[in-house]
Amino acid sequence: MITTLAADFRDALPQGGRLIGMDVGTKTIGLALCDAGWTIASAAHTISRGKFSKDKTTLAAFMAEQQVKGIVIGLPLNLDGSASPRSQASRAFAQNMADLGLPILLWDERWSTQAVTRMMIEADTSRARRSELVDKLAASYILQGAIDALTAPAS
Repeated sequence: MITTLAADFRDALPQGGRLIGMDVGTKTIGLALCDAGWTIASAAHTISRGKFSKDKTTLAAFMAEQQVKGIVIGLPLNLDGSASPRSQASRAFAQNMADLGLPILLWDERWSTQAVTRMMIEADTSRARRSELVDKLAASYILQGAIDALTAPAS
């Protein structure tokens, strides 16, 4: 199941469980994890992209090791909310991950990289260190936004 609706994703995971967040770029994939109770997201790793089959094997092994129950993939939209060429790439990535059998939530990531870059600049993080951290921190930002929506009281 692939969805953009937090409610549908939540319904697919009635027992909760650990989630993985992914910031899928052209050169790297930033990874973040959250606890089984969907409280807090933490940056995990950044993997360099290669052939998709190898990347998928690496991701599947990491998700099995971490007992991941669901996947949150950042969906890069244009500022007006419309799809971008990168959105299509993220949707294709999600489609290719679907056979792992885990529910997938595509989550709006319009401001993730800018937000974490701004935070690192404010923390006086060097340019080299920012480059090293940005993808996994963006994944954490994406995942935290998703779990906040998943755990928000119904209105």
